[in-house]
Amino acid sequence: MDPKYIRNFSIIAHIDHGKSTLADQLLLKSGAITQREFRQQILDDLDIERERGITVKARSVTIFYELDGQKYELNLIDTPGHVDFHYEVNRSLAACEGALLLIDAFQGVQAQTVANAYAAIEVNLEIIPVVNKIDLPVIRVDEVLEEVEHVLGLDASDALRVSAKTGLNIESVFEAIVKRIPAPTGSAENPLKALVFDSKYDNYKGVITYVRLVDGTIRKGDKIRFMREAMTSEVLEIGQFRPDMRACEVLGPGEVGYVLTGIKDLSKVTVGDTVTTFHDGATKPLPGYQKPKQMVFCGMYPIDATDFEALREELQKLSMNDSSFTFVPETSDALGFGFRCGFLGMLHMEIVQQRLEGEQDMDLIQTAPNVTYEIMKRGGEVMVIDNPQDVPDPGIIEEFREPIARVSFIVPSHNVGTIMQLCQDRRGIYKNTEFLGPQRAQIIYEMPLSEIVYDMYDKLKSVT
Repeated sequence: MDPKYIRNFSIIAHIDHGKSTLADQLLLKSGAITQREFRQQILDDLDIERERGITVKARSVTIFYELDGQKYELNLIDTPGHVDFHYEVNRSLAACEGALLLIDAFQGVQAQTVANAYAAIEVNLEIIPVVNKIDLPVIRVDEVLEEVEHVLGLDASDALRVSAKTGLNIESVFEAIVKRIPAPTGSAENPLKALVFDSKYDNYKGVITYVRLVDGTIRKGDKIRFMREAMTSEVLEIGQFRPDMRACEVLGPGEVGYVLTGIKDLSKVTVGDTVTTFHDGATKPLPGYQKPKQMVFCGMYPIDATDFEALREELQKLSMNDSSFTFVPETSDALGFGFRCGFLGMLHMEIVQQRLEGEQDMDLIQTAPNVTYEIMKRGGEVMVIDNPQDVPDPGIIEEFREPIARVSFIVPSHNVGTIMQLCQDRRGIYKNTEFLGPQRAQIIYEMPLSEIVYDMYDKLKSVT
C-alpha cells in the first residue's frame, strides 16, 4: 500500500485506564474481528496478562478503515503500561508516528501516564489525548484535561472523549488517527531497512520476528541479514497480524508485519536490530536500541532438589520469549542448587515467578531482591556486582556506587507531608513539589533504588 495511506500508532496509558478495551473496540468497529470472535483483551495473549489485566509483551495488529471513500491501513502496536516494561514501550513507540494517550475520566493523569507520555515525546510522536470512561457516573473531564496541559505540557483543546467499554465516540478516534497522525516516510526504491520491535518463539515455526519497514520491500524467498548480529537467513514467510497471523506476498515501506526465517535461537534476533537484504542492502543500521538493563536480581531455588533441571529448562523457555530476563546457575549453602535471575523491576520479577508456578506448576523459594552495584577499584577499574558474595577485599575499593532513581509521586494534596516523611526515612533527596490543582500535587525525589525495590510500594499504600 502507498505509505501515505498508512498510519502507525500505539496506545499509551496507566494500568487500568482501558487500553486493552479500547484496542478491542477498534478491532470490533473496523470489522477486524466479528462480534462472535470478540473476547475481551484480544491482544493480551499470555494467561497472566488476562488474569492480571495487564499487558506484558508488545503486540501488533493491522486494521483496515475507510474514510471519505479512501481505504487506510492502520497498524496498532500495543504497548505494556507498567514502568518495568519501559523498554518494551520504547521499542514499540520507535515503530510508530503517533500515539493515543488514554486517560481515565475520573482518575486523571497518573504515574505511568507521565512516564509513557514522556517516552512518546522523546521520539517525537504526534500525541492525541483521549479521555476514556466518560460513561462513569462521576467524572471530572475538565480537571483531567487541565492536568494534561499542566503536567505533560500537551495541548488538550481537541482531546477526544470516549467510552471504550460502551463504544461511545469510537468513530472519532479513527478519524483523529487518519487526520492527525502523520503518514510514514520511506520509499520502496531504497534498500530494505526494517526495525525489529519484538520477537517471540513458536515451537513449530521457530522465531517470529515483528518488523516495521522503514524503507524498501521484503518478499518470501528474499535473503536477509540482521545487521547487528551479522546473521543471514532466507525469508520463509511474511505476513500481517489481523489479529491472527496471515501470510501476504509483500511488505512495503511503513508497513508492520512478521517475518519467519526458521531461526531457532531467539537470542540471535535482538530487538532494535535492523533487517536488510543480503545483496545491495543498507550500509547503516537504524539508530537503535540499547540492550535492556536488568535492575533487580534474586535467587530462585526449587523446593525439591530433583526439579533443578526442569527449572533450568523452564527458565530457558522463558528467556526465549523475554529477551530482558537473564539467569545464571548459583549454589547456596542453605538452599542448594538454583539460579540467580535478573529482571527489569519488581513487577517483572513477580510475573516470571507467577508464570513458573502457575503455568509450569513448580514450587520455588525466592530470595529477597537486590539491585546491582558498581565498585570502583583503586586502579580505576569499575566492576558491576549483583551478588553480595562477589564484593572484593575492602582494601582495594575506592568507591561503592548504587543506582539512584528519580521518583515522581502524584498524590492527593493532604498526603504530601506523609510521603515526604516516607522518602526522608529512605535516604531520599528532595527535588521539587508542584501543585496540579486544588486536590493533587506532584512530588519529585531522588532515592536509592535499593530503598524502593523491597517494600516501598506496600509502605506507600499503608501510609496513604
